[in-house]
Amino acid sequence: MIRHSLQVFLNRTFLEGTLTLPPSPRGLVLFAHGSGSSRWSPRNQAVAEGLAEGGIATFLFDLLSPDEDRSMRCRFDIDLLTHRLTDVTHWIKDRDDVSSLPIGYFGASTGAAAALRAAAILGDRISAVVSRGGRPDLAREALFEVTCPVLLLVGSRDYEVLDLNNQAYEALGGEKELLLISGATHLFEEPGALDEVTKDSKSWFLRHFKARSGELREDETEYQPQQ
Repeated sequence: MIRHSLQVFLNRTFLEGTLTLPPSPRGLVLFAHGSGSSRWSPRNQAVAEGLAEGGIATFLFDLLSPDEDRSMRCRFDIDLLTHRLTDVTHWIKDRDDVSSLPIGYFGASTGAAAALRAAAILGDRISAVVSRGGRPDLAREALFEVTCPVLLLVGSRDYEVLDLNNQAYEALGGEKELLLISGATHLFEEPGALDEVTKDSKSWFLRHFKARSGELREDETEYQPQQ
């Protein structure tokens, strides 16, 4: 297992991240954390570790700079988070060690909304999305445009978020699945809850990375980061 501490520079903004590369990775998953969190989220790190052990490369990074993260407006600015995620996706794909890998998104809370909106923007360049306790309702206007397979994971005792995910599930237009993590609440702190999230996420990504292997094509247009 190889880990790289990376600094992403986009439009005068520095973002810190960690890229983990297992031997012969099957794909790359970018993590979009929730508001008030960061690349150090213990739940996302636990899932990322499990994915890496299953042969999936992972990139955990801060969606916001330290100054931006002090602003509640920035934390809930889904447009900003979406553009940041798409910019980082293009940035990481320029690396030779991951350029040929299919891409997936793992989003939590508000990060799930950014992941779904970014997937709608990037189309067939994204192979799969997993949402953990996410807020897909915050991406409602883009849900019908998401063409990649989407897995919604929700704690069975996270009642308000479960209702929002049920509504979002109906709006999603492509392949989709909603799974309840039995006994779990919003933070998945219950024994075994994160293990189940990791197992389901790994299965979802590996299945759809395999389906997309060899099907990716080079983007024919030059990409410019959002200003």
